[in-house]
Amino acid sequence: MTHRRGEAVALAGLLAAAGVTHLVRPGFYDPIVPRVLPGPARFWTYASGVAELAVAAAVAHPATRRRGGLAAAALFTAVLPANAQMAWDWRRRRPAKRAIAYGRVPMQAPLIWWALRVARS
Repeated sequence: MTHRRGEAVALAGLLAAAGVTHLVRPGFYDPIVPRVLPGPARFWTYASGVAELAVAAAVAHPATRRRGGLAAAALFTAVLPANAQMAWDWRRRRPAKRAIAYGRVPMQAPLIWWALRVARS
């Protein structure tokens, strides 16, 4: 397995794991859905889980890896408001929880970079 292929497989695995958790533990994600989005939060939680699974499949397959990597970068950009919402909502929680919430926001940049790197491979 080449280094670049390994990066793609790892990214696909991360996306697939995130997609599964959105579908099996939606109660964790519902509260961080930005309130400005129309409709119920559960819809957006499930939709993001399905999107993550679809993007994971695209990244995993060499024929669709470029488009999958670009889609992953777009997805990581799109979920940034949810991570910002979580950071805001958790600002008064205990330090460990705040660190998790605050850490999710800057993590989007390396995830976007990773997805773009996979798209170029």
